[in-house]
Amino acid sequence: MYAITFPKQKELEEYMHMLEEAKKRDHRKLGQELELFMFSEKVGQGLPIWLPKGTALRSRLEDFLKKEQLKRGYQPVITPHIGSKNLYITSGHWEKYGEDSFQPILTPAKDEVFLLKPMNCPHHCEIYGHRPRSYRELPIRFAEFGTVYRYEQSGELHGLTRVRGFTQDDAHIFCTEDQIKAEFLDVLDLTQFVLAKMGFDNFTAQISLRDPENKAKYICTDENWRKAEQAIIDAAAEAGLETVTELGEAAFYGPKLDFMVKDALGRSWQLGTIQVDYNLPERFNLSYIGADNQEHRPVMIHRAPFGSMERFTAVLIEHCAGKFPLWLTPEQFAILPVSDKFVEYAEQVKNELAAQDLRGYVDDRNETIGRKIRDTELKRIPYLLIVGEKEVEAGTVSVRKQGEGDQGAVSVAEFASMLQELVKD
Repeated sequence: MYAITFPKQKELEEYMHMLEEAKKRDHRKLGQELELFMFSEKVGQGLPIWLPKGTALRSRLEDFLKKEQLKRGYQPVITPHIGSKNLYITSGHWEKYGEDSFQPILTPAKDEVFLLKPMNCPHHCEIYGHRPRSYRELPIRFAEFGTVYRYEQSGELHGLTRVRGFTQDDAHIFCTEDQIKAEFLDVLDLTQFVLAKMGFDNFTAQISLRDPENKAKYICTDENWRKAEQAIIDAAAEAGLETVTELGEAAFYGPKLDFMVKDALGRSWQLGTIQVDYNLPERFNLSYIGADNQEHRPVMIHRAPFGSMERFTAVLIEHCAGKFPLWLTPEQFAILPVSDKFVEYAEQVKNELAAQDLRGYVDDRNETIGRKIRDTELKRIPYLLIVGEKEVEAGTVSVRKQGEGDQGAVSVAEFASMLQELVKD
């Protein structure tokens, strides 16, 4: 039996309010109401299906990061959803994750075994190693929105926050030891930029180190671990980050810096991560030719500002209660004709706005305008455009803003200009 007590009545009331608010913001509930994603027993537990509106939301998140990554010198790559078992034996994932993976995939060929990939990094190591590299090429930054699979127990599954198939905004940077700090600081800058864009301003950076009392959980040498941990500590200090340190929270191949983000209800979530890894380059025998014409081992930085698209989207839904930023929301406006006579004009307005890359739809249901407004408010559409006889005659739309009510009538061009300015912000 568990219990919780509060020294003051006010604290109890605040806690009860938070619980009620959390129920309203539950991403599983809102995801269904807003038609963002679904699960199917026939498809399988823990395997989310993205519906059209959720796909539009997720695609904009991905496009936003892809655009920023290209500015910073990342090279997009695509790797398969499966890999030979030998690949993961080499990386150490089979030893450390084998029990948490789906069963091996056997083929008609003798001794040919594949696995659903639990991580993208072994594939990226193979991309780096497919030809000789020179120090002049480094740093090399490979980026992929790669889907991975882990067999989570059914009792641990929870909406989008704990699933069996998820997509990481993964990238792996191969660099020299002298380049580690600069690359790490650039990834820090990118991660903070991403979080700020989404409205996550309250976070703590957690330095996750290995457990010195249980080294069997990890791979490679003490010296490599010492260098990797020190690199993270030094970079975080130089960036002036507020940090906490947790022993035993490192990945099996290297220490990491995890971003513990607080949402609108003050709950903490682990989202973005950056990891320094001396181990996988060694296991895959990766090298580059240095200025001295000798072979050297690169260092690998793993990073994912979102963490996973599923978990990040779940936290974002609950943080903003389904009222997404205007640039991100799948539908920025809904046009509500007061009767069937004005549907044609409503379609003209929609087409005019669509020509300016603005997103919305016409609610042409045979319902009263009051019912249409209520239903659209529940969908959390930012702007409602009501059109009737007056609007058709004047070439205008009557604007109603989510949560603020009527904003008056404006021309279609004025509304488009206003929306485009808000999207830029």
